Amino acid sequence: MSANVHSEFFIEVSGLQKRFGEQQVLRGVDLKIRRGETMVILGQSGEGKSVILKHLIGLMTPDSGSILVDGVETVGLSERQLRPIRKKVGILFQDGALFDSMTVAENVAFPLMEEGIRDLKVLLERVREVLSVVGLEEHMAKMPINISGGMRKRVALARAVVSHPQCILYDEPTAGLDPIVADSIDHLINRLEEQFQITSIVVTHDMKSMNTIADRVAILRDGKIYFLGTPDELNALEDESIQNFIHGRSHESLKANV
Repeated sequence: MSANVHSEFFIEVSGLQKRFGEQQVLRGVDLKIRRGETMVILGQSGEGKSVILKHLIGLMTPDSGSILVDGVETVGLSERQLRPIRKKVGILFQDGALFDSMTVAENVAFPLMEEGIRDLKVLLERVREVLSVVGLEEHMAKMPINISGGMRKRVALARAVVSHPQCILYDEPTAGLDPIVADSIDHLINRLEEQFQITSIVVTHDMKSMNTIADRVAILRDGKIYFLGTPDELNALEDESIQNFIHGRSHESLKANV
């Protein structure tokens, strides 16, 4: 099936369902993500946000439903058939998932080498390009253990974009980072969207990050999309449970204020 170049949506998810044993995690997720936008997915822990990301890149297979990536139905494709889809979609895992035995430059070059690029001049040029974007060109020769957590996230981000994907999936990109470093990651995500017109899908619990980067926000609840709209629409929503979630108010804190 050829890509639907006329569609305004890069990703279209319809009726996505997934069960793990007795637990029904996704109960019919419908979500369309426009080309070049940043979509933030919110929801309480265990709702299945990261499960959605893994389905989008074919790391999980749904029990039922449809996933179109750039107009191509990916459900049911073999690993070989998924390969060209995965070239279009990079992923930034929560822990960065860098190789400890490789330098920063080697980590970033890894996806290019997996594509079969062996010309050292080409590899070095591409690696320098993306490390410059994330402000780490001078750290190319360092090992991951010798750089900070925030820098490791930026290296992982450079690795995610080095193959020039059309879309990047972010799983909790600011988790475990101090506010200043988290803010720098948010601005990097914005810069990548503007500079390369990259479609971004971000799973996060960070409300400040959501307000900084999101074009639209989806809230996952009980296995379905409960809300879809802009950050302003979300913040203005007259829904007590949503407002409690946004502001981090637990039932215990609410009782204490009665």
